[in-house]
Amino acid sequence: MTGSPVLVAGLGAIAADYDALICDVWGVVHDGIKAHPTAVEALLRFRKERGRVVLLTNAPRPPEGIKAMLRQFGVPDDAYDAIVTSGGAARDDLIIRAHGSRLKMLHIGPERDTPVFDGLDVELTGAEEAEVVLCTGLYNDEVETPEDYAGMLATMKARGLTMICANPDLYAPRAGVLVPCAGGIAKLYEAMGGAVAYYGKPKPPIYATALKEIGEGARILVIGDALETDIAGANIMGFDALFVAHGLHKDELGDLTQDGLAALFAHHGAVARAAVDVLKW
Repeated sequence: MTGSPVLVAGLGAIAADYDALICDVWGVVHDGIKAHPTAVEALLRFRKERGRVVLLTNAPRPPEGIKAMLRQFGVPDDAYDAIVTSGGAARDDLIIRAHGSRLKMLHIGPERDTPVFDGLDVELTGAEEAEVVLCTGLYNDEVETPEDYAGMLATMKARGLTMICANPDLYAPRAGVLVPCAGGIAKLYEAMGGAVAYYGKPKPPIYATALKEIGEGARILVIGDALETDIAGANIMGFDALFVAHGLHKDELGDLTQDGLAALFAHHGAVARAAVDVLKW
């Protein structure tokens, strides 16, 4: 089933139908460098007039780190009620795995993502000694691609290691440029026959965590710019979705027209109620 979203002027055109938002962060609320002012305004107004806002991100860090980052980018604390992250879910997995004995772990990702396992009983090792692999991203996403990790992944596969993917996104926008994410490495590892445990969108468990912050009976709208994570997750959960067109798929979409949206959504097999260029009221 596919469904082309209807172009609307902004969130305000449909907000009255919903009691809560589950909103993506990267590419929707900020661009990886600074906040989108219209998005902040829309979230503030929804909270004032309608209901709760939960930010749901595939960021491979605990919620506290995302909150600090949002403040740096100019997103005020009162623009949302709670933050749920894939990094927080991955950390919960590591806590279970490390219970009772020190866990030997290979970390694939940049130094900035180490808060995911800070304070846990883990020993960082290479692929030859690891018991599990945590992938939070690329070591240097400005110059590397997932294919650069093929040799390491082959070693992991030969040893039967499970990869914990703390960010299922394939790409994320940073100041208008798409950079590769952990999901690309995980996808390559799966193609090689490796085992991957994904945490984050579009997998249902992360939405169960978000729903705990909303409560029962709420009419929920999902907002996002990624068809394979944000919109796919909404479709899996049976939630309505608002697609932010000038985000991850801007170049693929081209001109923002009703026909263009129909072609894009048909290609990805996705469904959304409405679309906007950028998040705004």
